[in-house]
Amino acid sequence: MLTELEKKVIASIQGDISITERPFLEIAEKIGTTEDDVLRILQDLSERGVIRRFGATLRHQKSGFRANAMVAWKVDEDRIRAVGQKMAAFREVTHCYRRDPSGEWPYNLYTMIHAKDEEACHGIARKLSRETGETDYNLLFSRRELKKTSMQYFPDVLDA
Repeated sequence: MLTELEKKVIASIQGDISITERPFLEIAEKIGTTEDDVLRILQDLSERGVIRRFGATLRHQKSGFRANAMVAWKVDEDRIRAVGQKMAAFREVTHCYRRDPSGEWPYNLYTMIHAKDEEACHGIARKLSRETGETDYNLLFSRRELKKTSMQYFPDVLDA
């Protein structure tokens, strides 16, 4: 169970965090606690495994990465863990998921890659294929972003 203060801290770090010298002080003032409390709570939530990671999101389109592709791979189930771990280790892979195949769609491993253009994405997929021995794959390029948001936990606690 999480305390109300823990929920407020979680809700406060889900969106953009101010780029200031002391962003956690700003969060603390907003939720009515101290900067030390916010930092202690974040440390504790991390140690308990409630917060898995804390990071920044780069808007890849504005940083020169104009192409991205979800690569769908058909991998034998007895190899999927090893192949997934190997693919996930590549710096070009930002996401790697195992999913169940469905009907006529036999793919069960997915990697998301970003590059300067589509040909570079194809090159990365070929590199992953060579390194893992997996040859049955399809690249699904993003054509238009319709929505991109992160899950929002405890959205109402800051309104209370």
